[in-house]
Amino acid sequence: MGKPKREGAVSLEISMVLGVIAIFQPVCMQEVYKVGDSQGWTSIIPHPNYSQWAASKTFHIGDVIIFQYNRDFQNVMQVSRVEYKSCNIKDPIATYYSGNDSITIRSPGHYFYICSFPGHCQAGQKVDFRVLKTSSPVSPSASPSLSPTPSFRLSPVSAPSPAISGASSLSCSSQEIGPTSWILLAFFLLAVLATGSVSLSSMFSPAKDDGTENC
Repeated sequence: MGKPKREGAVSLEISMVLGVIAIFQPVCMQEVYKVGDSQGWTSIIPHPNYSQWAASKTFHIGDVIIFQYNRDFQNVMQVSRVEYKSCNIKDPIATYYSGNDSITIRSPGHYFYICSFPGHCQAGQKVDFRVLKTSSPVSPSASPSLSPTPSFRLSPVSAPSPAISGASSLSCSSQEIGPTSWILLAFFLLAVLATGSVSLSSMFSPAKDDGTENC
């Protein structure tokens, strides 16, 4: 008579574990985009059309943008919309020159990047892209927040550079888990532990003698 109860307990434990996985699975979805794909971030002609490259992608919060380039001849400068159009490098939002810059998008908005080496921006080494909210496009923002990892930066938050191969790949996001998710996880784990304790007690406790024989 004890076997069906045990099977039911196991099924309940499996369901709870799957529930925890379902809660945290969306956190581990993230796109990694290498600007310019195989050619990277360059001013060498023929260089990629970075406007077309960005237009072919759909960017979301949590995605990682990779700039790979020769640091002796290029850099990356985040600027405002006005500076982007005029290739003005006098008042940048942030400047990167590590040669392998990784920028994790933390908020929706419109982002603008150029190379500040003389003539590079004017020759087309510039890219802009919009980052969408979960379900709808967002209005442009002058200076949305990022989490970059350059050798020099003006923004305060940093994130490790992910390994990439090719134009884009999937990796686990470093987004912070909200308090609601932690609370749900705690409830699930407590329920699993409680169910496991009851199941183990049922397995190892001696059977009561009710005076009947099993045929």
